[in-house]
Amino acid sequence: MLPLRISSSVIRAIAALLILLAMAAPRPAAAYGFEGVGGKLGYASAEDLNGTAALSVHAEFEQTESRLHLLPNMTYWRNLDVYYHFNPEGTMTPYLGGGLGLNFLHGDRREASTELGMNLVGGLRFPGNANHYFLEGRYTASTVSQAMVMAGVTFSGTR
Repeated sequence: MLPLRISSSVIRAIAALLILLAMAAPRPAAAYGFEGVGGKLGYASAEDLNGTAALSVHAEFEQTESRLHLLPNMTYWRNLDVYYHFNPEGTMTPYLGGGLGLNFLHGDRREASTELGMNLVGGLRFPGNANHYFLEGRYTASTVSQAMVMAGVTFSGTR
């Protein structure tokens, strides 16, 4: 399989478009409320590199009366993702999402750089008594693209 390579100018154009769409979107009366914090553990495979274990932390914010969730998170990169849950809260639900990330690429100290990346996310979320559990697949398109498979938990901050 050939790796998908997206130039940084295309990623910047997509990021600018997403920002403009977010600014143009109608503003609902209810803002995003804090849902909880959690972590993910899984396997990451970056193009042209060996796979490795992956560890991530996240916070989750939910918009009242919607199925949209905002997830700032940090793996090796800093990400801001938006997820859409297809079923109502409290039921098992598939979800899809996307977002942007700052990818810190390290080579020699003189060659370290920061690139903007685009995240594509899909998964399955399972409700618990007080927490949410999930299985997730993630693809990050950047100069060094990567795929991840992760399992995790969000500890509820509202119950």
